[in-house]
Order: sequence, then structure tokens, then C-alpha cells
Amino acid sequence: MQYTTVLDWLLDSDPAIRWQVLRDLVRAPREVVAAERERTVREGWGARLLELQGEDGQWAGGACFPANSLNWRQENQGQPWISTLPTLQLLVDFGIDPHSDQVRDAIRRVSENCRWEHAGELFFSGEVEPCINGRTVTLGVYFGRNMDALVGRLLGEQLEDGGWNCEAEHGSLRSSFSTTINVLEGLLAHERATGGSRESIASRRRGEEYLLERRLFRRKSTGEVVHPSWLRFSFPTRWHYDVLRGLDYFRSAGAPPDSRIDEAMDLLRSRRQSDGTWLLENTHPGKIHFPTDDGDGRPSRWNTLRALRVLDWYEGEAA
Repeated sequence: MQYTTVLDWLLDSDPAIRWQVLRDLVRAPREVVAAERERTVREGWGARLLELQGEDGQWAGGACFPANSLNWRQENQGQPWISTLPTLQLLVDFGIDPHSDQVRDAIRRVSENCRWEHAGELFFSGEVEPCINGRTVTLGVYFGRNMDALVGRLLGEQLEDGGWNCEAEHGSLRSSFSTTINVLEGLLAHERATGGSRESIASRRRGEEYLLERRLFRRKSTGEVVHPSWLRFSFPTRWHYDVLRGLDYFRSAGAPPDSRIDEAMDLLRSRRQSDGTWLLENTHPGKIHFPTDDGDGRPSRWNTLRALRVLDWYEGEAA
């Protein structure tokens, strides 16, 4: 890597990364961070995504899936990631300014026109799968929508073991890491925006216990790794779980690190390369708008930024 420091490499990037590096790693003055964040609407990846919104207010003509994409499973090309839900997730990951006029107009058009494939529900009303509804809560909160009703639904769908599973409607009584992390992120966003309720706070903490009891990647019953792919880090994460996403959630929640994440932290450190970066390791296949990293096996600015934030939180609390 032909840069003096990892920070120089991170800063030589899109405004979506630069402003977060300035805020979280450089600790730049607030006005410097704000000026850089404003660029995400006018330049780079954020501006490109906004320009791709269709006249119908959707991306690729659909909510969770693009229009006319019913055969993607048979085509064996992976889930397409160009519809409204994954695109809005990216805009949130980019930290797009939700108060800009252009973004407000884009979200208004989504709210008025985008409906779920399940049964035509309005986008910010959610649908039936908690993995989708958790992400919808995160998006709605970020873009200033009232998500109380959808949060209430999620609280009623928590399973006995403390987590959530999209297969519960088909009889599953065992939670899913992927569904649970999507719901936890939504509950945390809602709690920060509204203060939450006694019930929602207790529910979120039970969900955290579900992950902590399993050390973020092990089976509670046997201690075995649940899924080897979770030990490899992706971005964008889409609906999928991995250890870095789990750690990043606990960092975002802001509580002192629980000792049950120590093994996951050891894994995170072990993935650091000799040049101080982390790689992109597990891109989820499917059609995308455009790449935001150089591909699997290459240093990833996104994973490096996220990993450094986690380390700062973990080591700072320990100190």
C-alpha cells in the first residue's frame, strides 16, 4: 500500500468514507465533518445512488426485489441488490444527510409509491418478515419516519430464546443470528431516536444476550462455530450476519464490552493484515449498482474503517 498511514489511505476515498473517518478516527472539528458529510449528497457514491431512483419513487422498480426478477434463484446469480431496500441501506451506510432537500424528496417518493412484494404494504409500514422489518425500522428512523407500530410488532415476535427468526411464521422456535442482528439494529436506532420504552429496551437486551451467550458465533449447545462464513467479513452486509457486524452493533450500542465478546475480538485482530488493513472476504453475490471496494481478497476501506472503530471502542473501554 503506497500510503504513509492507513488513515491517509482511508481519507483518499469517497466522501461517504471520508466523513466517517474524520469523525470517528481523526476526531476532526464538527464543522469539518459536517462539510464533508454534505458532499455525500452532491458527489460520489451517495449522489450516484440518488440519481438512480426511478420516476416511480423506487429503485429498480421494487421494494425488496427488482421488478421482473422472479427467476433470480433459478439463474443462480445471487439475490439482486439494486431494489429500494438494499439501496436505502447503502445510503444509510454512507451516512447520507437525511435533512437535505434532495434526500427528503427521495424518501417522500418512496413513502408514497413503494410497496412490499408480500401484500402491497406501504414501504415504511413493513411486511411480515422480522429480518426485513428490522431493517425497515432502521431506515425509517434514519429518515425521520414514525416507526412505533413496526417496533411494536417486532417486540411481539421475539422468541423464547431471546432472538428472532423469519421462519417463525412457518413454525420455527429457534432464533437466527441474521434475523436477530437486523432487528437489534432497528431497535437500537428507534431507542436512540425516541428514548424507547421499558418493553423495547428489555427486548433489545434479551436479543443481545442471545448473541452474547453464543460468543457471537458459536452454538450454545456444542460450542461449535455456527457457520464458517461468519468468520469472514463482508460489506455491504445486506441481511447477512458476520462477526464484524455483531461487534459493530455492540460498539454502536456503546455499553462497556462484555467479556463474552473477547474471542470475537481476537478473531478481529487476527484478520488484520501486516499493512494495518482488513480485507473484503465474503461479498454476497448478486447484481449491484456499482462496487465500493476492490473485491474479495483485497484491502477494504469499509471493513478497515469498521474494524478500527470497534478496536477503538473495545480498547478505549478497557483502558
